[in-house]
Amino acid sequence: MSTNTPQPQRNEEVDLGQLFRLIGNMFDRFFKFIGRIFNAIFLAFVWMVFFVKKHIVKLLITGAIGFGLGIFKEIKSPPSYKSSVIVKQNYNTGENLYNAITYYNGLVGENDIETLAQILSVDTTDIASIGSFSINIAIGDNQRLVEYNDYIEDLDSSLVSKLEYQDYLENVENYIYDLQEITIQSKTNESYGKVFDGIINNISSNSHFKREQEKDLKELENKAQAIKQALAQSDSLQKTYKKVLESVVDKEKGSQTNITIEGSEDRKSTKEFDLYKNDIQLRAELVRIEREKQDKQFIIEIISNTENKGVIDTAMKVLNKSLSPKLFFAFTLPMALLILLLVLRFVKYLEKFQNRI
Repeated sequence: MSTNTPQPQRNEEVDLGQLFRLIGNMFDRFFKFIGRIFNAIFLAFVWMVFFVKKHIVKLLITGAIGFGLGIFKEIKSPPSYKSSVIVKQNYNTGENLYNAITYYNGLVGENDIETLAQILSVDTTDIASIGSFSINIAIGDNQRLVEYNDYIEDLDSSLVSKLEYQDYLENVENYIYDLQEITIQSKTNESYGKVFDGIINNISSNSHFKREQEKDLKELENKAQAIKQALAQSDSLQKTYKKVLESVVDKEKGSQTNITIEGSEDRKSTKEFDLYKNDIQLRAELVRIEREKQDKQFIIEIISNTENKGVIDTAMKVLNKSLSPKLFFAFTLPMALLILLLVLRFVKYLEKFQNRI
């Protein structure tokens, strides 16, 4: 009687061979795809170089025209001035301050000078020429990194690994930082100091922040009084210890026999010193409280020199970069011409397919 035995091992070898060939083909197609992408990018770069070379004269002429236009604008345009101050927020006034600056810009845009003058408590002549208000953080990248490290210290360890520095910068609001820079742009070169003072006074007069200030100052004053009472009691206790020690010394001098309990002399000699060390700590805390009270005296304050006159500002913004009008037009006009030439070239290329429609 004959039996046919299956050979599963051979089938498994065949299946594994097909699997490896399939994986190899996948990688081969993937790398060919990547190669085609890089090749297309290189060809596009080469085509762009020759396209710019073909129109280089036009671009240079346009750049020269833009440079001349920038010079003409600087000469003929009315002067623009700006002035800035650095303010320190001792309370969480950031959101309120940013909203106020946005509101002021809205009033300027609507030419509602009367309302703006009433809010800032200044004359209309002092703000009639204002073009815009702006505000931005006044700290560098290093300080922002310190703020990030302080922030993650308060987070759960499982969340710290998920929060990258760039994610923190994208999600954190600029108004949370204590130091802010307020800038005013105007057509005249005077009365900046009054306007800056008006902005600060408007924030400081907010009833919510005034209540918070009163509560903080009262709390600090209560702490200071408690520490002063503790220091007075400590001083009285030290005098009592001194009298006790003096009486003990007098008794020991008049006695022929002196019995010393182990450790008693150490305790007697250290009680006064312990009180003295505690007094030093309390006085240091009292100094810290007094400094904090000084910091809380102002809800928000100007910490830089307030210049009543501004400086000429002719810069123009490109990608958050300030450029002079000469560089601005010398850069933007050639770029606009290049984009126009590329559009015309693309339209000409599409005309080849017109007969197929």
